[in-house]
Amino acid sequence: MESDYSGIMPGYNHQKIEKKWQRIWEDSGIYKAKDSVKDKKNFYHLVMFPYPSGNLHIGHWYNFAPGDVYARFKRMRGFNVMSPMGFDAFGLPAENAAIKRGIHPRKWTYQNIKTMTGQLKSIGAGYDWSRQVISSDPDYYKWTQWLFLQFYKNGLAYRKKALANWCVSCKTILANEQVVDGKCERCGSDVLQKEIEQWLLKITRYAEKLLQATDKLDWPEKTKTMQKNWIGKSEGALIKFEIRNSKFEKNSQSIEVFTTRPDTIFGATYLVLAPEHEIIKNFQPEAGPPWAENQKEVEDYIKKTKTKTELERISQIKEKTGVELKGIKAINPANGEKIPVWLSDYVLASYGTGAIMAVPAHDQRDFEFAQKFNLPIKMVICPNPPAGRAGYPEPVCPVLDKAYEGEGYLVGSGQFDGMSSEKAKKEIMDWLAKKGLAEKKITYRLRDWIISRQRYWGAPIPIIYCQQCGEVPVPEKDLPIKLPEIVDFKPKGKSPLVGSEKFVNVRCPKCGRKAKRETDTLDTFICSSWYYLRYADPKNNKKFASPEKLKKWLPVNLYIGGAEHAVLHLLYSRFFTKVLKDLGYLDFDEPFLKMRHQGIILGQDGQKMSKSRGNVVDPDDLVKNFGSDAVRMYLCFMGPYSQGGPWNPSGINGVFRFLNRVWQLKSKFQITNNKQISNSNDQNPKLEKILHQSVKKITEDIENLRFNTAVSQLMILLNEMERAEGLGIKDYETFLKLLAPFAPHLAEELWRQKTSIHLSAWPKYDPKKIKEETFELVVQVNGKVRERVKAPVGLKQAEAEELALGLKRVKERVAAGAVKKIIFVPGRLVNIVTD
Repeated sequence: MESDYSGIMPGYNHQKIEKKWQRIWEDSGIYKAKDSVKDKKNFYHLVMFPYPSGNLHIGHWYNFAPGDVYARFKRMRGFNVMSPMGFDAFGLPAENAAIKRGIHPRKWTYQNIKTMTGQLKSIGAGYDWSRQVISSDPDYYKWTQWLFLQFYKNGLAYRKKALANWCVSCKTILANEQVVDGKCERCGSDVLQKEIEQWLLKITRYAEKLLQATDKLDWPEKTKTMQKNWIGKSEGALIKFEIRNSKFEKNSQSIEVFTTRPDTIFGATYLVLAPEHEIIKNFQPEAGPPWAENQKEVEDYIKKTKTKTELERISQIKEKTGVELKGIKAINPANGEKIPVWLSDYVLASYGTGAIMAVPAHDQRDFEFAQKFNLPIKMVICPNPPAGRAGYPEPVCPVLDKAYEGEGYLVGSGQFDGMSSEKAKKEIMDWLAKKGLAEKKITYRLRDWIISRQRYWGAPIPIIYCQQCGEVPVPEKDLPIKLPEIVDFKPKGKSPLVGSEKFVNVRCPKCGRKAKRETDTLDTFICSSWYYLRYADPKNNKKFASPEKLKKWLPVNLYIGGAEHAVLHLLYSRFFTKVLKDLGYLDFDEPFLKMRHQGIILGQDGQKMSKSRGNVVDPDDLVKNFGSDAVRMYLCFMGPYSQGGPWNPSGINGVFRFLNRVWQLKSKFQITNNKQISNSNDQNPKLEKILHQSVKKITEDIENLRFNTAVSQLMILLNEMERAEGLGIKDYETFLKLLAPFAPHLAEELWRQKTSIHLSAWPKYDPKKIKEETFELVVQVNGKVRERVKAPVGLKQAEAEELALGLKRVKERVAAGAVKKIIFVPGRLVNIVTD
């Protein structure tokens, strides 16, 4: 690529330089990734694609700009880099924003895509825009629908009534992460628990596969832990508690509870059921209703529970609530005791069996509940071992002021007294199993994924309902089922598509009779669960991506995105990948080999940026005043990438001055038509050493996403180059290459070659030229530092001892013949011991 140097200005005119190179890069297609390049290994670099719900603020740039530094670095390191960009365009964020403004979601979304595309290009990012995907384009969601059909045909998609988070304003189901403190994250309205007919994906079938593969991922440990906790594997026992009614001692009903601590069963003093537990609906004693003596109180409590989200219900800090099913008792199978049965919203119907045996002495939630309602607390696990008499004596146990949740030795547990918890778990389990009252069980916290939304702006679910044939999948040849343009798209409790007769009324693909389409749309998480695959082959209209191209690019080598997606988006993407691998469409089962999170840029007030707080920083203004390169470099320099922090408006001034100094450095060479003063730095060994040290450090720092320390080293190097006398053009070019990923426009402008600096080879360092010849030898007497002296690298112990004992301050403290021993740590210290 030929550079137009006729446009160089006397001063650093960032506006002219950056617009010029962005235009040249786009026209030349420099960042278009070929599927294969001879002698170059493919590298798939990906940042999470954004929602087009408004303008980008500086927090978005913190994801994109430093991420682009890494992509440019890998390209210069000799990789064939694909760094694509697209838009997660369906879903509530864009739709709610459009409704608020009285604009059709399609118009609002594509208007924002245009604006955000311009902003992303102004960053100077090396994205391959030829691979752009937009999830609301029919060419994309055709394959979203196709993927749904593959899940459906293989028994992984099904429809049923289930409880879900329901936003009273948005009038749709919400994912758990879309609910904050009992309110809709998008509109702030109350969220209720509502039973509704909906579509789900059987992610639970993949719970164990997802869990087992988590440890192998090169992801942040915290993120992997969150994945494991969300899956929530528990190994334990399923135990039956028979039910008794006050009027009828014999009853065929029983309640199953799951516990990981069968060793504590003798301490179970009551049962707690989820308010939605099936037995509440099914249990009808022979005397008929009322099935509990306080039926109205129970019904009122169940009704109140429906106003709480799951996250509220399981919160550790909320006050415990509950109601007893009066007149009903359960039989503890271990000791035959009759214990009360309660309902409480801290138990979830969707986790385990929806019932727990409450052991308040050994579970803190049960302890707090028992204290509030004055229920028995019976300690059956003691931390102290048995002592004092033969057999199994009772240990001395502490007085409980809170639940003891650890393991120990059994007390008050009949024939199991004195036994260790670990042994008792198996012994009690086997004992109850022989009586037909228990069996081994593995459960998961993970539940099937609710994917249907009662909203307009989403991909239509490709299912048709026929009175004759039932559920009928849309034939693949008829995809995409396009989202129709409708005027009344506001939420109504049912999908707005219900009002479009042209869309709803169809013929059954099987029998030809009159039928109706499904009107719910797909959760936007479906769209983002496979977009990384489409980038490999975005124009393919016959397959979601060709197997050949998928093999060339996937899995993703590096994925960068916010920690707020640490659970659901990543889990769903992993699920999709594993399903497609099992169905034969992929030859890998994890989508992202390496995952890193950027931190959060806060406002100057230390709060999360939001328009309502008025603390949003507009990157467009910063680019206008300081230039894209300055903004990029400051984002890299402001702190560790994974931490983020408050925006400091004065910080960018220092980076801007640095770039101006880089601009001025070119005058030191008096370069005209590629003529130069010197080709080497033989005249300046100090500069040579710092240059090679900088190459090593900046290379390692970028590779590990330590952008702040890499920029710091560039500043150190510039200081030395400004002072240098024997500075050569090759030294200068090396500096520009190190600068190029951070300030791509300025580096390109100062480059003096026919091809782009971004296609040049990354500098290499010579280990011999960074090797230190001397080191600081610390000299101690009895462990206290007395001297620090320069010593040659490779100093041997005898030489170190002689050097140390000859020092004046050492002689003053060491009498002749007083040395007992000398400790020598090569390359670090000498410690003379006299005591």
